[in-house]
Amino acid sequence: MSLIGRIFVIIFAVMVASLACGIAIAVGVLGPQWQATSGNVGERVVFWGTAFFGATATGGAGLLPLLVLITLGETFKIRSLLANVASGAAMLLIAYYGSGLATPYEESIDHPPPAISREVEIAAAAGAVFGLVYWAIAGRRAGRWREHANV
Repeated sequence: MSLIGRIFVIIFAVMVASLACGIAIAVGVLGPQWQATSGNVGERVVFWGTAFFGATATGGAGLLPLLVLITLGETFKIRSLLANVASGAAMLLIAYYGSGLATPYEESIDHPPPAISREVEIAAAAGAVFGLVYWAIAGRRAGRWREHANV
């Protein structure tokens, strides 16, 4: 596969992985109310709106780190599923903390603050989904465009 074809595969993989990441964010955010969804059109609009917002935020917040990670993966032929999932989770956690969305814990006399907040869990899980989907489409063949076919 040529470099130009590989670039198209990577762009497609990033778009599909961003959509899957947005759906994971929507399920994580709306998960506690999931049993209340009865098929109402308004609830579907809220779900898909949240998924679209999550996919857009993932692409916007993590674009530069994503380009760096993809370039490193292609250069060093990193084809490991674990490396892709871990780098996706790390990328989204760094983007979450770097965007200023992370809030300090709330002080309460009723209960101690959690060690890891729900928002951080959702960000890490969505990043892992991003890495898994990217690996399934493009990551498992990283660097193959540089190999020459023996004819």
